[in-house]
Formats: sequence, C-alpha cells, structure tokens
Amino acid sequence: MSLPYPLSRRRFVASAAGAVAGLVAGPALVGPDGARAVPRPGAMPALPDGLFALGVASGDPAPDGVVLWTRLAPDPVYGVGMPDVDVPVLWEVADDEGFRRVRWRRKALARPALGHSVHVELRGLGPNREYWYRFRVGGQVSETGRTRTAPAPGERVRNLRFAFASCQDFQAGRYTAYPHLVAEDVAFVAFLGDYIYENTPNPNAPRLHEGTGEPLTLTDYRNRHAQYRTDPDLRKAHASVPWIVTLDDHEVDNNWADEIPQDPALQTPEAFRARRVAAFQAYYEHMPLRRSSMPNGLDMRLYRRLSFGRLASLHVLDTRQYRSDQPATLEQAYDPTRSMTGEEQEHWLVRGMSDRHVRWNLLANQVMWAQNDRTAGPAQTFDLDNWDGYRAQRRRLLEFFGSGRTTNPVVLTGDRHATWVCDLKPDFDDPASPVVGAELTGTSISTGGDANTASFHATYDPIMAESPHWKYIDNRRGYVVCDVTEEALHARLRVVDTVLAPEARVATAARFEVVAGVPGVRVLSEDTPA
Repeated sequence: MSLPYPLSRRRFVASAAGAVAGLVAGPALVGPDGARAVPRPGAMPALPDGLFALGVASGDPAPDGVVLWTRLAPDPVYGVGMPDVDVPVLWEVADDEGFRRVRWRRKALARPALGHSVHVELRGLGPNREYWYRFRVGGQVSETGRTRTAPAPGERVRNLRFAFASCQDFQAGRYTAYPHLVAEDVAFVAFLGDYIYENTPNPNAPRLHEGTGEPLTLTDYRNRHAQYRTDPDLRKAHASVPWIVTLDDHEVDNNWADEIPQDPALQTPEAFRARRVAAFQAYYEHMPLRRSSMPNGLDMRLYRRLSFGRLASLHVLDTRQYRSDQPATLEQAYDPTRSMTGEEQEHWLVRGMSDRHVRWNLLANQVMWAQNDRTAGPAQTFDLDNWDGYRAQRRRLLEFFGSGRTTNPVVLTGDRHATWVCDLKPDFDDPASPVVGAELTGTSISTGGDANTASFHATYDPIMAESPHWKYIDNRRGYVVCDVTEEALHARLRVVDTVLAPEARVATAARFEVVAGVPGVRVLSEDTPA
C-alpha cells in the first residue's frame, strides 16, 4: 500500500540523547538462559528495609513466557532511597503458589542506571498456563505474583477473557475498580494509556500528587510513577494478572505530538525533547516491558503484536510518538499527509491485520476513532486530538477494514473518561457508508472523579440522536471485560459507584455483542443510571 505522506524522520538531538546515554547503554535484562555477573561477596553495602514497596508485575504474555518486573525502592516517592550500586536480585518462578515446584531460580541485576528496576524476559514456560513468581534480596522477599502465558501458535482457543482500562489520575480518586477487575479472572489487562498524570499537585483533590509542579526530569517522573505504584489496589492488580501496556499523552505532557509539546510557547524544543527522554525512561522502568521497548534517546518502540492462538491478535498502537501535530481547523483534518501513526506503523498494522488465519483483530488504541461531534444541532465541534483530526488516514484504514483483507476488526479505546460504543464507517457523514468494524471506548479508572450522569446525558443525548453510529454512551468510572469466542465478542461495562471512598460496589451497566462476520456492535442490555 502506497501512502501519500512522507515517512516521518525523527530529529535526534545530540544533547538530549547524550544526556541519558548512560541510562540506556547496555542490556540490563536477564532470562532463564543465564544470569549476569554479580558483585563480589562483601562488596554490597547494607540495604534499607522495604525494598519491594512498589510490588511486582508481569506483562506481554507469550506462549512460552512473560516479562516479570519489580523495582527496588524503599523510599519510592522521594528519590528511591537506594545506594548507587548494582544489586543482585533472586527471582523464582513456580508451578504453584506455595513454590513447592520451582521452575526457575536465577539472579538479575537491579542497576542504578535503570532506577534499580528488574525486567526478566522469561522463556521456556508452557503455553496457556498459570505460574507464580517472586523476588528476593537477602532476607527481604517480595509479594507473590501470579501470571499466565498465552495459548500456543495455531491453537484453537475456545474462549479468551480479558479486560481493558485507562486513565487513572491519582488526584481524582481511588482505584476502587481494581479489586473487582482482579475478581474477573481475566487472561490479561490491556491498559490503553494515561497511567500517570503530569498535573501539578492540587490541594483540593481527594489525593495529592507528590512534588511541587509538573514532572520535568527523570527524578520527577520516577517519583510520580512510584507514587502511583504505592496504591495497594493498583499493586494487587499488577500482581494478579499480566498487563499489556501502551501510553497516551499524560505519561509525558498533555496532548503532545511527536516532538511538539502542548504549549510550545512555554517549552522550548530542546526542553521538551529532554522531558520526553526522561518520561520514556521512567515509563520503561515502571512497566513490565520487553527489552525491545527499552528507550533509545527520544524513541521507544511500543507498537507491537501479541497473539492468542488462532482466536485473536492484539495490535498495540502508539498514537503519540509518530503523529503529525494536531490540526487547528477541520479543513486541515482532511490533509492526506497528516498521520496519527506514521507510515511505518501504518504499514505494520495493515500487514498484521491481513493474516487471515486469525479470527479476531483487536486494536489496543489510545484515542477515539469514531466521529464524535461535541455540539447538538447543525453546528459541529470536534476534538482534533482524536482521530477526528486525522480523517484522511482514518478513512484509509477504515476502508481497509471493509476491504475483505482482514477479519473482525474491533478497536479498544481509552482516553475519553466515558464509554462510547460505536459502529465504524469510512464516512460517518454519509448514511450509505458501510459499517466496517466496531469500537469500544472504555471509561476511566478514576479520572473525572465520581460522575455527574445527569449533566453528561443532558449534553450528549441530543448529539447521540444525530449520530446514528453511536450505540451507547455513559460516563461512570470502571472498566470493560471482553469474552471472545470464534462466534462472537461479548463485552460487559463494569462500573463502580464511587472513587471517593476506599471501597466501592460494582455493577454491570451494559452488555454488548460483536458477531463474527457481521461488522458493527449491538447493545444487548443496559441499565438506567440513577
């Protein structure tokens, strides 16, 4: 497929890349094929207590393994509290929670250059199986994590259950959805962006961000990530199930695009590039990502594909690093050279979705694809940070969805702090344009606080009446659980009644169905919010 816009070339800045060369140089990961050298006995200074304050996590499940993660941080929010030395960390993987049948027991190095984080890229496990893991330094032992590998390539999978979530502003409320998500017994969680927020501390918020301003440096971003990871419900969610993560804007700066910040008048190009380098480094240090995602200066490879037998492929998108700047007008949104993903990632996506041996093509995506007018009546208002600002590329991809070259595309989206369930069409303004796919835009974990449902529906119900591709809208907090079979994808919107208390009740607000071979989405049931 020939694309009309040129391949976006990253402008590497020697000063920005050189400033962190020591942080990203050399491998810091180990797998079961061998351990790194460790310091001589007696060379290690005394270590403080509480090394595993940030918990454990696993991610990116493959048929033969996963990534295991921890970070040594006894004083996590205020500079970590670790000595500036490599620390050997013992890790164990077992067939059982009691570690009576240990599969692997090896050592990895937690290095200061990577914030004393540990990424074990594990191989040699069996497909579609549960395992338990933990870490140890001296007499200190982490909590036990549970993980699961993916089905084998070519395996006929009868059912795949997973959840997706996004947008967990620490200041907006508590993560009351996560205990309920853990109880869903999903194979993985797809987190679609806005894992942290770069907002300044708000003294009127339910919970206060650390620091005195927005994060700018590596230490700032490390502290912000660490503060989020101290939340017990988030820690438990990470320890209970593998996560597949991608970032959106708030992990760096609101509405950033490639090397352009939200406010170019207030951040010089050099300052923003250095900020992006720091943000990427801290993001990698806190996520269960493979070494292929280790940052290299300004760049971090996050778009990737995970397979679950012959049933589904999950195409993880990155709609920030390679995008053109947001358009200023609707006319500019139709510019064929404007791209959300860049040419290379678009080619990668089309190639991957063209595999006819896979039943479902699921896209882990950040910002909304479906046209989303914000004004009732003949006037139209759009948020051009979404795919509404990149209409030529969107139409090209949606025409591919309907070309017969791919099977059962379903876009899973975050960002909106509300739920939008929509049919996808190449031309949303043309009633004759065919439905070619479905989009499930999920709500936030906490961002936005407790929802004002009356105000939301007063604004958007009149617009929904003018938007026939919208099938369901809601603005309560929660997550979405999907059950995928060869015949259909069934999704449940799970909402909590509050994020302003330590605990909350959960309910199923609506159920949706996408039938294999039938483009579009159907609402099976919905409640009426109080």
